[in-house]
Amino acid sequence: MSEPLVVARGLTRILTGEIETTLVDGVDLDIAAGEFLAITGPSGSGKSSLLYLLGLLDEPTRGELTIDGRATSRLSEEARADLRLSSLGFVFQFHHLLPEFSALDNVMLPMRALGRLSDREMTKQARELLASLGLEAHIAKRPDQMSGGQRQRVAIARALANRPKLILADEPTGNLDSHSTEQVLAILRKLVDETRTSVAIVTHDLSLAAQADRRVHVVDGRRAPQAE
Repeated sequence: MSEPLVVARGLTRILTGEIETTLVDGVDLDIAAGEFLAITGPSGSGKSSLLYLLGLLDEPTRGELTIDGRATSRLSEEARADLRLSSLGFVFQFHHLLPEFSALDNVMLPMRALGRLSDREMTKQARELLASLGLEAHIAKRPDQMSGGQRQRVAIARALANRPKLILADEPTGNLDSHSTEQVLAILRKLVDETRTSVAIVTHDLSLAAQADRRVHVVDGRRAPQAE
């Protein structure tokens, strides 16, 4: 059996100050290649904090996180940034597209940051990604010229720009209507089924979570016993 893409052991995040707050408390979690994982839990349960740790957007206070065979606690900040760019893609509730840039330029941003492709290669790959998400007619448009669902599909294309092995999505449909929600879910499902990209999605929508391969429930920063 192949090693999981992500292995978290005892992952803990504590905010210190006048009042010490534990956001994530000793979480063990594996994510397999080509798995669609839903992380659920009530508001303030720590599910988004867990996602940020898995995505190297925050550092654990204790515990170990291995991504694609690399133990991240021993990586320099530069190496962590390179791993984020090369192996991870992010989609959030709000698309965070740069308003002054076209859809094409927004998708090319992670490619430029990674710096492994020529301008011609980046343009070709970005165009292909946008076309695959049904956005051929919107390549030159700025975010304010597109609908909410279109903007979120551009955000997904941007997350896929460097062909990551894992997409981390934090409430990606929380700001969308039901039709756009179905579109986004279908795109993520297709990624898992056709390209073996892993997807970990934080959601409070139990009907959406039910369509994942497995569900992890988080309460008070800990994994709660629940059928997966």
